[in-house]
Amino acid sequence: MLIKPTGVNERIISIDVMRGFALLGIFVVNMLFFHTPYIYINPYTWYQNPSDYETFKMIDIFVQGSVYPLFSMLFGYGLAMQYMKSEANGSPFSKFAVRRLSVLLIIGCIHAFLIWAGDILITYALAGFVLILLIRLKPIWLLLISIFLFLIPNGLLNGLVYLGSLIEPDAMVIYTGIQEIEASIVAYGQGSWGDIFSQRLADWLYMSGNGLIIISMLFTIVPFLLLGAAAAKWKLIERARELKVFWIITVLVTLIAGTAIKWLPYLTEANLFTMSVQDTFGGPLQAIAYAGVIAMVCSIPIGAKILSPISKAGRMSMTIYLMQSIIATTIFYSYGFGLYGKIDISTGTWMAVGIFALQIVFAEFWFMKFKQGPVELLWRKLTYSNSLSKIGEKETNL
Repeated sequence: MLIKPTGVNERIISIDVMRGFALLGIFVVNMLFFHTPYIYINPYTWYQNPSDYETFKMIDIFVQGSVYPLFSMLFGYGLAMQYMKSEANGSPFSKFAVRRLSVLLIIGCIHAFLIWAGDILITYALAGFVLILLIRLKPIWLLLISIFLFLIPNGLLNGLVYLGSLIEPDAMVIYTGIQEIEASIVAYGQGSWGDIFSQRLADWLYMSGNGLIIISMLFTIVPFLLLGAAAAKWKLIERARELKVFWIITVLVTLIAGTAIKWLPYLTEANLFTMSVQDTFGGPLQAIAYAGVIAMVCSIPIGAKILSPISKAGRMSMTIYLMQSIIATTIFYSYGFGLYGKIDISTGTWMAVGIFALQIVFAEFWFMKFKQGPVELLWRKLTYSNSLSKIGEKETNL
């Protein structure tokens, strides 16, 4: 028996709304990288214009490091939903999941090496393979493993960084690579396609630690997938109204704690230690709080109705994510309008918001005729192959 995608009427709108909000947050953060060599600068000292600095500060405190954990948890939530559906139907899951993640890995490679270096799909696919190995565990074990994988390595690493800050404070200064900045501006703003490809590859290797991403994801992305899978097995989002007290307490605790941690670089010295603690611990706590707020709002019919347009973007999350990269690189790279390095952070942020608003409109019109986004349709075809005729016009909540 085949695993069939979830029908439209079976979708959980709050999950799609969370994806939609996460996509907006991801785009706002990614926009910093789209139009400037953000990965090579010290953002706490780089922005001299007060408007730019305040815009970055708000992004840094409330968005940076807080949206990718949310999207990662939702990825794990969706994969666990597929697993539970296969169990209920008596369908094989592992083969289906491996094929689906393999297609995602290929799409991620195309995105990373031919469109934009800041790809996250490769990491999600690799982390998903790890989740497949553990997906059959009870939710309490998924939660405990998630906590262990996250707290122990990250706690030790940040502890060592803190000791380093005491022994050699100068070593904690955030690196600004002048040569890398100049190379990025020349390649993306003026270079040929070959120049852009070389710079894109260099950026990807830099961000992935020359391939160490395979190891680091075990302590960064995998714990969030496991946490999302545990939440799915407990149906924490579907039961938001029933678990109102749980979610209210969770939101208050995680939002206050997470936001306080995110302020660290601004309340103390902005260095490698405070920046690491900010993103590593503050971001995920905020992500849980954001998920809880959306889950509770969407448990109210009027709330779900108001946020419905955002859910449409969440339904085609892969399409929206890849479209953002294509649009932004066309605007900023030399093969398009060549605006790389020529706009300020405030302008870039409002551009991201405006483009996302247009994507919501696009999603509304698209779903008047189709059941899935264009990339989701391709993903489904490559995953289900010759079984499409038996599946019909349905879609997935993964």
